[in-house]
Amino acid sequence: MEVEVCAFSIESCLNAQLAGATRVELCAGIYEGGTTPSCGMVALARACLAIELYVMIRPRGGDFCYDAHEFEVMKHDIETAKRLDADGVVLGILLPNGQIDVARSRELIELAKPLKTTFHRAFDRAAAPFGALESIIETGAVRLLTSGQQPTALAGKELLAQLIQQANGRIEIMAGSGVTAQNAVELAQTGVQALHLTGKTSRAGQMIFEGAPVGMASILSVNENEIIFSDIAKIKAVWQALD
Repeated sequence: MEVEVCAFSIESCLNAQLAGATRVELCAGIYEGGTTPSCGMVALARACLAIELYVMIRPRGGDFCYDAHEFEVMKHDIETAKRLDADGVVLGILLPNGQIDVARSRELIELAKPLKTTFHRAFDRAAAPFGALESIIETGAVRLLTSGQQPTALAGKELLAQLIQQANGRIEIMAGSGVTAQNAVELAQTGVQALHLTGKTSRAGQMIFEGAPVGMASILSVNENEIIFSDIAKIKAVWQALD
């Protein structure tokens, strides 16, 4: 079993490594579900990590149907990830009808080589999951991250087991969303080859003076005075549960 940690900071990258994670999925945009991190973030993460580093290639939050300009941004971000010595990238593109955009996903995956590619949870917003799995295999991705098209992987465990059976070793299936030490064993029993988690916790930021309650996150209702990070103990607990 592999354990991948979704990290939104260098602190979280280091905590993932200390906790024994197999690899890090590096992201920005924590309130958008993960977007492409900056060049500086990727470079420093690479300098700090001995474990595998995969870089999220997602130009914005929202849906996974991208226009021509966004697609070009994704290409440039992949080239940057390669130049900064990442081990892999994480991406996914859908067509307006909910099908996998095989042609453009495959183009990006070919561009990323020799880096490996995880097709992310865009799959969980796709139509016809069994057909979508075949399409993702066709793109050349080595791994699929999915919650079984449910809000959490535990809720989607039945589909996860069916996907494993259908894949038959042609692509790795990684369960993500709501993974904890309390459900790690049950998820492992579906046959998934990897678990994906943030292991998140939070603490107060360093600001003493807070001023007027003016939010920076636009329409999102979040506490912008807290720091969210990956917790070493929560990640280690997943390993311990699997032993």
